[in-house]
Amino acid sequence: MSSFPRTIYLDNAATTFPKPPEVIRTMLEDYEHLGVSPGRGSYDLAVRAEELVAQARRQINDFFCGYDPDRVIFSYNATDALNTLIFGLVKRGCHVVSSRLEHNSVLRPLHYLKEQGIIDLDLIPFDSDGFVHPEDVKKVIKRETALVILTHASNVLGTIQPVQEIGLVCRELDVPFAIDISQSAGIIPIDMKAWHLDAIAFTGHKSLLGPTGIGGLVLRDGLDVRATRFGGTGVDSYSLAQTADYPQRLEAGTINILGVIGLSAGLRHISQLGLQNIYFHEMGLLTRLRDGLAAFKRLRLYCADSLSNHLPLLTLNIEGMNSADLGAILDGDFNISVRTGLHCAPLVHQDLGTSPNGGVRFSLGPFNTSEDIDAVIEAFGTILGSF
Repeated sequence: MSSFPRTIYLDNAATTFPKPPEVIRTMLEDYEHLGVSPGRGSYDLAVRAEELVAQARRQINDFFCGYDPDRVIFSYNATDALNTLIFGLVKRGCHVVSSRLEHNSVLRPLHYLKEQGIIDLDLIPFDSDGFVHPEDVKKVIKRETALVILTHASNVLGTIQPVQEIGLVCRELDVPFAIDISQSAGIIPIDMKAWHLDAIAFTGHKSLLGPTGIGGLVLRDGLDVRATRFGGTGVDSYSLAQTADYPQRLEAGTINILGVIGLSAGLRHISQLGLQNIYFHEMGLLTRLRDGLAAFKRLRLYCADSLSNHLPLLTLNIEGMNSADLGAILDGDFNISVRTGLHCAPLVHQDLGTSPNGGVRFSLGPFNTSEDIDAVIEAFGTILGSF
């Protein structure tokens, strides 16, 4: 029996916890038997390890309705994948479109490129409900635009952006369109073809239920992403030039096979649960939380009047209380784990008027229960009653 007190974990937008036991067991068992370097040897174990990786590429390609398993690129996480994509697509003198909803994994590479005088950058605002409008994207696209890159769902507000409509705009204007699906993958279906997407960047450790240290890109056929890192790939070893073939072009060095095993196991677990079931369960809990907290007059809930086109995530503040203090009280007095601060998305909080302290974010996962939500509501009643 565990000696740790029960914690109500509500920081699943940072990483899902706990991981499904089946995922942990599969990782350990497969790695114990196949933990060799894939694609680097002709002996049986190496071949079997490479087959396992190839199977994972097919699984990911199917899960996101991609074009070609060889266009599934493994990385350390979404930040690594986004850097690979951005630096591999843009050139000096080009123009990029993004939004003020973005995580720093997009904002910082783009800011660096702009500060270096390499790109021109437009950041589209979001409206009072937390959405970017396709017509606003269309207005700023110009002849030099080399990339439109947006978050699929805000990690602060939980709002799901109209990427299919934006994708259609980009396709009509022949501009590559990429989205960061770190928050949405594993909760709602992603369809690259139907949404006119040229690239998606994902991480394995959030709602895909895998471990940390694994993520990747899925690219459309014909999208030419330059290699920006160079090294061993297991193919074309005679040449000092990086191979031009995908996926090895963008995978210098030995990939994280343990992470690939865990990501594959997480995808299987999601398929068993069913995406629709996961979404309905988590959004049902979010509705219960939103409605329960809305009764407290001193709470400020952000972009939560409507929960349509929304992920199971809610950010709030208590008037007159620092978000870090509220988070510490929830943790220390009630064993409720939440994320406070700016959530690596500073422009969102600037526009909400919550900088520099940010807000308190509740993000739900597949293992949360209605009892967890009721405990949170009760905790707020206690806190507000004494504050």
